[in-house]
Amino acid sequence: MINNVDFTNRLKEVMEYYQFSASTFADTVGVQRSSISHILSGRNKPSLDFVLKVTTALQEVDIQWLLKGAGVFPKKSNSKEKVASTTLPLFNSEAPVHGKRIQRIVVFYEDGTFEEYQK
Repeated sequence: MINNVDFTNRLKEVMEYYQFSASTFADTVGVQRSSISHILSGRNKPSLDFVLKVTTALQEVDIQWLLKGAGVFPKKSNSKEKVASTTLPLFNSEAPVHGKRIQRIVVFYEDGTFEEYQK
């Protein structure tokens, strides 16, 4: 059985981690805003569908942690290792991507600035 108070506290921790308001969180997860309000207030218990939507939309949320507090949040992932091991030499003329050669890469930052990398 899920402890509603503990579940709600973990849900709030997820929202704080991602800096989501209740409405942004609802939109991101794909549920009605009233659902979030009712769960956070303790009026409704979370459904399995809700829990699955949270853990699918937010990959760093472990289902066991969300339901029972077991494990850690955010999930530790090997994504950096995977990226490093599969990174192609982007500007290498010997390694076309989908039959095309990369000419330049532009990185946009949240503050509106950007960096451009050219061959």
